[in-house]
Formats: sequence, structure tokens, C-alpha cells
Amino acid sequence: MDEKIKVESGKEQRKVLYRLLAYTKPHTKTIVLAFSLLLLTTIGDILGPILVKIFIDDYLTPRNLPFQPLLMLALAYMGIQIGNVLVSYFQLLKFQEIALKIIQQIRIDVFSKVQSLGLRYFDKTPAGSIVSRVTNDTEAIKDMFVTVIVTFIQSGFLIIGIFVAMFILNVKLAFFCLFILPVIFFIMQLYRKLSSRFYQDMRERLSQLNAKLSESLSGMGIIQVFRQEKRLRAEFGEINDKHYQAGMKNIKVDGLLLRPAIDLVYVAAIILVLSFFGITSFNNPIEIGVLYAFVNYLDRFFEPVNNMMMRLSLYQQAIVAASRVFKLLDEEELAPAQTSKAGSIEEGEIEFRNVSFSYDGKRDILKNISFTAKPGETVALVGHTGSGKSSIINLMMRFYEFERGDIFIDGQSIKDYSADELRVKMGLVLQDPFLFYGTIMDNIRLHNTDLSEKEVEEAAEFVQAHTFIDKLEDGYHHKVVERGSTFSSGQRQLIAFARTIAANPKILVLDEATANIDTETEEAIQIALEKMREGRTTIAIAHRLSTIQDANLILVLHQGEIVERGTHQELLAKRGLYHKMYLLQNGSEEKLEDVVG
Repeated sequence: MDEKIKVESGKEQRKVLYRLLAYTKPHTKTIVLAFSLLLLTTIGDILGPILVKIFIDDYLTPRNLPFQPLLMLALAYMGIQIGNVLVSYFQLLKFQEIALKIIQQIRIDVFSKVQSLGLRYFDKTPAGSIVSRVTNDTEAIKDMFVTVIVTFIQSGFLIIGIFVAMFILNVKLAFFCLFILPVIFFIMQLYRKLSSRFYQDMRERLSQLNAKLSESLSGMGIIQVFRQEKRLRAEFGEINDKHYQAGMKNIKVDGLLLRPAIDLVYVAAIILVLSFFGITSFNNPIEIGVLYAFVNYLDRFFEPVNNMMMRLSLYQQAIVAASRVFKLLDEEELAPAQTSKAGSIEEGEIEFRNVSFSYDGKRDILKNISFTAKPGETVALVGHTGSGKSSIINLMMRFYEFERGDIFIDGQSIKDYSADELRVKMGLVLQDPFLFYGTIMDNIRLHNTDLSEKEVEEAAEFVQAHTFIDKLEDGYHHKVVERGSTFSSGQRQLIAFARTIAANPKILVLDEATANIDTETEEAIQIALEKMREGRTTIAIAHRLSTIQDANLILVLHQGEIVERGTHQELLAKRGLYHKMYLLQNGSEEKLEDVVG
């Protein structure tokens, strides 16, 4: 929580801005239209004071008030103001449309990137932090496009137009007023430098808040059982306090350098203008209309400047948020690379050849793993926790990239198969099945339109799931809430089995798939598993040795190495590690002798 916050330099922030602006390229025509409308509104804002100046100097001061010219002048003024309102509406509408489309594309890019990341990234990054980037950070970017960019562009046009009008009215005074620009630029740069760190700190703390909240919600049952509420409240409060402290520091900077500093410059500019006209009035009469126009233009000049300064805080937040989003988009911890080769899995023969693997690049989890699973055979993986069983499955499913050794399917490296081919031909059932929000039909079919409702029902019947599904109020269209929390563990597992069978895979991968099923249901599942394994190569992780006694090959793993291999009877006869594990699960030497005998 106390990690050092990296503050980006001005050069790095400009790179982020240019990268954000690159998203505007597909909207060039709309941007040109919006800029044209913006130019019209700027011209309207400039013409207003000039018309008032003409009225004061040419008609009001000399008391020359002819009806026809004054009516035309009034109509022109009113027409400009009404036209400005209409044009401003369409101009803002177009800018908002562009901004929302850009954010829509950024969110799609970020979400797509998250889907393509390798599991290593999710192992080291809290889920709440990722959620914060996809939601909070993109929302901050949206604020920049919707308000900041539009305000800056509009204000820039207006400032240029005001200075043009001021030079037309009085060149010397306009030159004097130019001193305002470097002073304002200095204030903006000072604000950017001071606020950058605080906003970076705030975004990081917000990300940590999301991560802590996500962790608490996911583990609420454990938190309450072990009475960890007080500790987590304290940890959450600590992060929240640091977020508050960073926010207060930034508020102090805002309070000093935004409106107050600009108001001070405004007062200095008004004093300069009034002093100039006061001094020149000793020698020449001054035109009241020109004085009004200058004061009016200065007021109009500082209005967009104040708007820009007030939006500068949003800009800083957006740049910091965008840098976090782009860091995610640039993440190189991708899922294993796709291949363009069109390999096809036909038989399902699996061979591990001298495979070694490490998650962190330092300590090997798997060491020189070699075995072969013939088509239609079942290979079981057993061993104590941390022995490497799940890692073998992770590599075979290509969740992680491996560098040493190779894995072959039908004599061809799995790196030469496309991800689609591997996913279609390999069916995975995990110990803790995941159900999506929707219906049971959706969860079995997984939105595969090629599967008919009848085929889904047949898959459920095959794994003994149809009985309990049929008893539900809406049957296969029964609503599934998040993670299927209204179902028992066994029911969720049965739905996961049906999902796998419905896809009709060539290779079956079971990660202790019957662990959460009661004994009676397990007996029915074992019958279904026997049918499922027919004609399919099966790799099964087993903690209960009774479930894999009929496996063609059992591999006993210890600290990432295969220390024993053979059938159930062969391994018992060796009286090695498998023998000890079986004794622990079955209770006595006499029971073992009965099995062997």
C-alpha cells in the first residue's frame, strides 16, 4: 500500500495525450463539421461587443438615434445571439458524440485486451485493480473528451478571436495585454507539475480500494466465519485515508492556482486597460464604446481561461487515468501465441516430452515430465498438494506458455494447433465449476447456436443432471444467478459436466471433477464418466484414489517430478508413495492386503 507512486514527466504526459488524440482519426468528418460550427459561434461571440461599441460611439454618445438604423442594429444583435444558441447546441452535440464514440472504442479495446491476457497477469494483478482500469479510468478519460477537449478547443478559438478584435480596436493596448498569455501559461504549467503526483496517487489509491472491496466481496463467507471484519475495515480505512489525504493535497493546489490566481491576473489586466485609457484621455478624448469593448473582451477572455483552468484538474485526472489504461493495453503478458497452421486433432494421443516449467522463472514447478496417453486411455495424476498436477493441465490447455520440452497431440506440437482447435477438441471440468448469469440452457450451451435444446437435454441426461433440472420451476430455462450460488456444489458440477459433454470433445480433462458431489450422485457420475471416456483420451487429477482405480496409467507426482507410474495394482505392489497415500485414505494395512490379494 505504501509503494512509491511514479510521477510521469511532461514528455510522457504529451505522449499519452497524442495517443488519446489518435482515437479521433476515424471521426475526421464529424470533427471538421464540429470545428466549423465552433468557428461560427466564436465569430458570433466576437461580433456582439463590436455591435454594442458601434451603438455607443456612433449613436448613443452623439445622441443621434435614428429609428431605422438602430432597429437594424438591434435585429442584427438579436439574430447573432439566437444563431449562437442554435449553432452552439449542434456544435456541443457533435463534440459529445465524438467523445462518447471514442470512449466506447477505448473500452472495447481494454476489454478485448483483458480477454487476451495470459493467466500469469491475473495471477499477479488483483481483480479489483483491473476492474478499476476498465471502469473508473475510462470514465475519467470520457470526462476529458466530453468536457476538457471541447472546452479547450472552444476557449482557444475564442481567445484568438478576442485578441484579433482587440488589435482591430487598439493595436498598442492589445500588445500590452499580450503579457497575460505567458503569465497564464506559467500558472498552468505550475499547476500541472504540482497536481500530477497527487492525481497519480489518487488513482492508485482508488484502484487499491476497488481491489480490497472486490477481495472482501469474493471472500465474504470466510471473512465472517473467521471474524475478520474488524481487520478488513481497518485495512480499507487505511487505504481510504490515504486516498483522502491525496485528494486534500490536490484541493489545496486547486484552491490556490485555479480561480484565485487567474482572478488576480484579471484584476491586473483591468487596471492596465483603465490606466491606459485614463492616461490617454489627458491628450485625446476617449471613445466610450472602445473602452466598453476592451473591458468586455477582457471579461470574455478570462471566462474561457477560467473554464480552461477549472477543467485542467479533469485533464490531469484523465491523463493519469489514460496512462494506466495504456499500461494495461501495452501489457506483454499475453496468452500463448496463436498459430496460423491448420492442424486438426483426430485421435487425441497426448505425449509430454521432457517438459519443465516455472511460473516465476526461478523455481521449477514441473521437472522433466514425460508420459504418453494413447487414444481412448485414461491417465490419472495423483500427488500431494503442490506436486504439479494442475500445472500439467494448465500447460496442456495452453493457459501458460512453456519453453522447455514439448507437448504433442497426435504427434504434432500443441504450439502448432490453433487455440480454437484446442478449445473445441479438449473438454475441461474443474473442481470448482463456474456458472454464468443467465439460464441453465445458456450455461450448458454457452451460446453455441449449433447445439439444439434437444442435444442440451441429452447431454444433461447423460451426466444424470436432467433429473434435478426437470424438477425446477422453469426447467432448463431456470435463472442462474451470479456464479450459480443458488445451486448446490454437486448441482453446479453436474451442469459443468453437461456443458463439457454437449461440446463432444476428443480429449477429456478432469480436475477432481467429482470432489463436490455426494456419494450417491458420484456413483451415477462414475457410470457416466465411463461412458464419457469411451473413445476419448482422458487426463484426470484425483485426490480420492478410489475414483481412478481403473485408469490405464497412474502418475504419482512429488515436488514437480514423476516418482512412480503404473496401474493401481502395480503401484500398490511397489509399496511406495502411492501405497502410503492409499493407506492414509483407506485406514489399515489389512484393508490394503485384501485389495492386493
